[in-house]
Amino acid sequence: MANDGAPWYRDAAARSMILRRYLPWLAGLSLVWEIVQLPLYTIWNDGRPAYIAFAVLHCTAGDVLIGGAALAAALVITQAPALAAWRWPRIVFVTAAIATSYTAFSEWVNTFVLRSWEYSALMPRISLGDIELGVSPLAQWLVIPPLTLWLASLRKLSAR
Repeated sequence: MANDGAPWYRDAAARSMILRRYLPWLAGLSLVWEIVQLPLYTIWNDGRPAYIAFAVLHCTAGDVLIGGAALAAALVITQAPALAAWRWPRIVFVTAAIATSYTAFSEWVNTFVLRSWEYSALMPRISLGDIELGVSPLAQWLVIPPLTLWLASLRKLSAR
């Protein structure tokens, strides 16, 4: 292949996979996750329907930014070549690690520092010293990126 020595960002197949398959799958799966986890936040009981809908769309857009940036960072960190030579397990691991780390920080800032939102009693939590984080937002990034990258990598989906 002519692009085998090219880095991922110069490879049309890599750009196409990211833009046409990864990001749409990421958006769709994130939307479902955000809707399903609504009862784990107080907004489910306290918010008006229009505000809840806005929050779901806002959070889904944020998820796409987090997941897109995490993948881009993972590709840089792993020095990914053209798509045909990607080391998928390494890219998946680094993407999930970056997204989970960012989300842990964001959850801490928004639930404890800014108090932008609160967990409901239904949210399972983990404690890291004095910091308590919701399991669902962390689990999202351990599930969604691997699943999304797997779905995006399927050859059947690349057929036009």
